[in-house]
Amino acid sequence: MESATKIDRRIVKTKEAINKAFLDLFSEKELEQITINEIAEMANVNRGTVYLHYEDKYDLLNKCIEDHLSKLIAFCSLHDIKREETVLLSDLKPVFVYFEENFQFFSALFANRRTFVFRDRLLHFISASVQNKLETQDHQSNIDNELNAQFMASAFVGIVEWWIQHKMPHPPQFMAEQLYRLFEKNDIANIRNEFL
Repeated sequence: MESATKIDRRIVKTKEAINKAFLDLFSEKELEQITINEIAEMANVNRGTVYLHYEDKYDLLNKCIEDHLSKLIAFCSLHDIKREETVLLSDLKPVFVYFEENFQFFSALFANRRTFVFRDRLLHFISASVQNKLETQDHQSNIDNELNAQFMASAFVGIVEWWIQHKMPHPPQFMAEQLYRLFEKNDIANIRNEFL
């Protein structure tokens, strides 16, 4: 059993090294310019080791995106305040904090031409979550739930993209408050529970 734990730790460390190398390269150049050889060399592993864990650089990018979306959900769940009065504002701050803590990854994504992969997944995830919240709340709006969810998700992703591309000129609390006020202005702030 002890050797299985050591193997697992080695695999985790190897994957971390590969991911870090990939992220460092990804923040410097376009995905199409990055080679598996560069990733392997920077991670101090051989090419075969990279292919053991990932099909190619696109698979590596997809797994990085999935990993960050999963971590974002978990991070927000940890900071979720379980009260009936919880409104959108208290749920936006952890999202901005997570983006701030992982600035290098998200900055590289939004600077790279392949941003659309991440952007589309984030938009889909947020709009589906918001639509679910809209459909389960008591407050009925005269705006179609799907359109409302798409509006909120697009606004949120657009604001996050702007914030990251401008090197986070405001702290997460300020961003959460501002976005909340924008949603409130558009009568969208009545969604209860978590944003994600």
